[in-house]
Amino acid sequence: MSSSRTGRARLLVLGVLLMFLAPIGWSATDYAIGYPGPDWSMTGRASAGLLPAPEATPQAMIRVYAARTVRWRGIFATHTWLVVKEAGASRYDRFDYTAWGDPIRTNGFPPDGRWFGQDPVLVFAADGEMAARAIPRIRAAIAGYAHADRGDYRAWPGPNSNTFVAAALSAAPELQASLPPTAIGKDFPHDGRWLAPATGGLGMRATLGGYLGLTVGWYEGIEISLFGAVLGLDIRRPAIKLPAIGRIGFGESFV
Repeated sequence: MSSSRTGRARLLVLGVLLMFLAPIGWSATDYAIGYPGPDWSMTGRASAGLLPAPEATPQAMIRVYAARTVRWRGIFATHTWLVVKEAGASRYDRFDYTAWGDPIRTNGFPPDGRWFGQDPVLVFAADGEMAARAIPRIRAAIAGYAHADRGDYRAWPGPNSNTFVAAALSAAPELQASLPPTAIGKDFPHDGRWLAPATGGLGMRATLGGYLGLTVGWYEGIEISLFGAVLGLDIRRPAIKLPAIGRIGFGESFV
C-alpha cells in the first residue's frame, strides 16, 4: 500500500513538472526557429496605433499593455506597463519599471509604443468614473513604491516591471484587474507580505519570495507559481494558463 501511494505521488509530481516544462520547451522552440532576429537595441519603439489622441477621449482612462521581453527572456516572459489619463487631460502618462537608471520611468516611451519591436497587447482597460476614482490611488502607489532606487530592479524573481504594475493595480482592487501568466514577477511580494490579497481583490495570494506561490481568486482563478512560471485555471472565463505561452481559452488571450 505504501509503495503504491509513493508511486502515485511520483507520477503526480512528474505530471505537474511536465505541465510546467512542456510549454516552456514549446516556446523555446518557437524562439529558436525565429532566431536570429534584429538587434533588440536597434528595434522600434514607435506607437502601435492602439490609443486615440487624448483630446479625442475626454473621459479618464487606464490601460495596461504587455509585450514580449527582449532576447531569450521573451521565451518566458512579457513586460507590462501602465498608462493613465485623467478626465480632460491633453496627454497620457506611461509608467514603466526598467533595469537601467532610475527604475520608475515616466513617459520614457510612447504610451502604446512597441517594446523593442514587439507589438503590445491590451491586458486591461478601464474608462470613465471608475478610472477617475482609481487613478489618484494608482499615482500614490507609484509615488510610494518601495523599490524605486537605482539597483532595486531584478529581472527574476522580482521586483521587476510586472511586480511594479501589480503593485500599482493592487492599490485599486475595485478595478478587478489581473496580469497575464507570462508576467513573471507579478507575484513577487513587493510589500514584503507572504500572504496578501490578490490583485483583482476577490482572493488571496501566498508566495515564498516569488519562488513558489499560490493564488486563488475570482479574477485570477487558480494559479500555481513555480520559480515565477505560472500554471493555472481560469474558472470565471474557462481557460488554462500555461507557463511561457499564456492563457488559452474563452475571452482574451494574453501572451
